[in-house]
Amino acid sequence: MYVILVYDMDKRRVGKMLKHCRCYLNWIQNSVFEGAISEVKLKEFLVGAKLIMNEETDSLIIFKSRQEGWLDKEVIGKEKNDLDNIL
Repeated sequence: MYVILVYDMDKRRVGKMLKHCRCYLNWIQNSVFEGAISEVKLKEFLVGAKLIMNEETDSLIIFKSRQEGWLDKEVIGKEKNDLDNIL
């Protein structure tokens, strides 16, 4: 599946969540990630994310699609992380 993930964390946990997300998805903008991920890897990610976050004050939103082709992506301005440079 293809996901877009957005989080809003207390500043004390932002760095940990950023590092955790980078292990699974591609960083595209502050607190925003995207990429293809399996169900198993997503569940693994969520276990780790829940250990980092405080579910009473922090939020994590995941938009899911069957594949990237189902989404139209338009970037206006400078793209923070150009995925075309990945070998």
